[in-house]
Amino acid sequence: MTQPQLAHQTNAGRMYSRSLSGLPEVPSITTVIGQQHMDLSGWASHMATTQLITDTRLTESVGSPAKLKTLARQSNDAAVRYRDDAAARGDRVHNYAEQVALRALGKPHSLADTREVLAEHNESGFADRFDEWWENFQVKPLAAEITVWNHTVGYAGTLDLVAEIGGRVCLIDYKTRGTDRSGRVKSLSPNVVMQLAAGYKAEESLVDAEAGTWEEWAYGQDVMLLGVAVGETEVVAYQANPQSLPQHWQKFWALRQVWEYQQAVDTAATPLQPIGPPVGLPQ
Repeated sequence: MTQPQLAHQTNAGRMYSRSLSGLPEVPSITTVIGQQHMDLSGWASHMATTQLITDTRLTESVGSPAKLKTLARQSNDAAVRYRDDAAARGDRVHNYAEQVALRALGKPHSLADTREVLAEHNESGFADRFDEWWENFQVKPLAAEITVWNHTVGYAGTLDLVAEIGGRVCLIDYKTRGTDRSGRVKSLSPNVVMQLAAGYKAEESLVDAEAGTWEEWAYGQDVMLLGVAVGETEVVAYQANPQSLPQHWQKFWALRQVWEYQQAVDTAATPLQPIGPPVGLPQ
């Protein structure tokens, strides 16, 4: 996936500037959503245990505390490695999807190269299924990887695709997903609705990153919001239920306030200071 030109990694998370020469001003959509605490301790423990019991060195390590300690330490990193590997795979799949859209838009693209990269990682199935979905849904792209900005709430982000499908303009967010035991692509997290709602509520879209030129957001009315789960066995598109959008938008707004107050707390004076007993009391 193309790195958004105006995105910056900061101590406050990913933030966006108004131009290439500008300073970061507002948090990204994903940074705002990330303010929601998610307890992944159970998943991390499961990944560590799975890694340990499937390690071929386990049998020969039984009876050796030193070897078992080494295996346990390496197993504890299993969740981190899985997360990083999944993120890298997601980037490769997103990059391919972007090139498909650029080709359809008649713009320069590197479709062959991105497909070859997927093949090198034994991930061609993602490209094959995506091509089938693109053809079956007769996707007509309008814009790919478009950066948007909301001044009123204070955030920015980059949408994967704006396209026409079945006569409707759609805002689309891709999520690369694994396959369950029945061979179906895994479902999406409800958080994708917050992400889509934030894109829908944008006020401007980027025209020229170097010059810092923006224009009024053209797709904030009468659009369909789609989360698309891209897997090796199938691609499934989910529509964000219009009746649930107000609640998800309100939640996103609240998380944006959490992010702002967290920055205020982080830059405030030391919250706790040690004190001694009152003067005159025995020490």
